[in-house]
Amino acid sequence: MLAGSVYHHFASKEELLLAVYSAGVSQLEKAATAALATETKPWSRLEVLCRSHLEVVLKDSDYARVLIRVIPNDIPAVSVELRALRINYENRFREAVADLPLPPGTDRRVLRLMLMGALNWSLLWFDPQGRDSPRVLARKLVGLLKERLDE
Repeated sequence: MLAGSVYHHFASKEELLLAVYSAGVSQLEKAATAALATETKPWSRLEVLCRSHLEVVLKDSDYARVLIRVIPNDIPAVSVELRALRINYENRFREAVADLPLPPGTDRRVLRLMLMGALNWSLLWFDPQGRDSPRVLARKLVGLLKERLDE
C-alpha cells in the first residue's frame, strides 16, 4: 500500500486516528459488556471489569496502544469526539465504583481515576511471560483495594 492510499478512506490524519481510537474503545466496551453480564456482586463486577480491561490492553493490540497514549486534548481537531468515546467507556468504571460498599467519605472519583491509571500503566510494565495473567492482576488489584477500604 502506498503511503498516501490511506487518504482515499480518511480525509486527514485526525480522522484516521479517530477511527483507530473508536475501534479500540469498541474492543474495550465489548469485553466489558461480556464480563459484566456474568457478575452481580459489586466487588466481583469491579474485578471482572478490570480483568476485561487488562485483557484488551495487554494483548498485542495497536488499538490499545493508541487508547493509552493518545490524550484527547493533544488532538484539538477531534478532541471532542475522542473525549466522548473515552467518557462513554469510563462510565462503566463510574458505575462499578459507585456500587461499591465503601466507607463514608471515600472519594470515589479519585479511586476510579487511580484504578484506571494503574490498569493503563500496566501496558508499560506487564511481562506476558511473567507469573501473573491479566486475570490474576485484576484479582490482586481489586483485592488490595477491598482490603484497605474494608478496614
